[in-house]
Amino acid sequence: MFTGIIESIGIIKDIKEEGTNLHFKVVSDICSELKIDQSLSHDGVCLTVVKVDSDGHWVTAVKETLDKSSLGNMEVGTEVNLERAMKANERFDGHIVQGHVDTIAKVVNVTREDGSWVYRFSHEKTNFVLVEKGSVCINGVSLTCFNVEDNGFEVTIIPFTFSHTNFKNLKKDDIVNIEFDILGKYIARILNK
Repeated sequence: MFTGIIESIGIIKDIKEEGTNLHFKVVSDICSELKIDQSLSHDGVCLTVVKVDSDGHWVTAVKETLDKSSLGNMEVGTEVNLERAMKANERFDGHIVQGHVDTIAKVVNVTREDGSWVYRFSHEKTNFVLVEKGSVCINGVSLTCFNVEDNGFEVTIIPFTFSHTNFKNLKKDDIVNIEFDILGKYIARILNK
């Protein structure tokens, strides 16, 4: 489990295909602290560390993950948001994030507003619920959404988040990973029985 508070930005150093799987080598300032079999969020996708080199770590994404996320579009040089799994004795600063991406969304617009940035996203209508001022995870970042509609919403990014995540690279028509709030998903499931 994660909290949506990004620890580091990694850079995709290498990509290897094996059948329908993709293996990614990621370089970051936390790679020396990683261990094989650890869970690590990459742009909101929970992946298992399968190898640690002196200059990076390797993870594998299977077809289901590639089909449901933006990982299949990654290229060498792409920046990814990284977060290690939450420690039980740490503060819970974001919200409950599983690292299980529900869908992708497209950047509709980015607007600079008085020192912050407002991003508008669109997505295919889903059975998942977003509520005004509720939690949403975008590329692994815990955020509060507003101007919520059936197939879109907005978030505001403060300067710290902008400079410490890959939000600074996002532009119109880019694709991001979305994980809806797990509490909302359980409630939606119960009500749809």
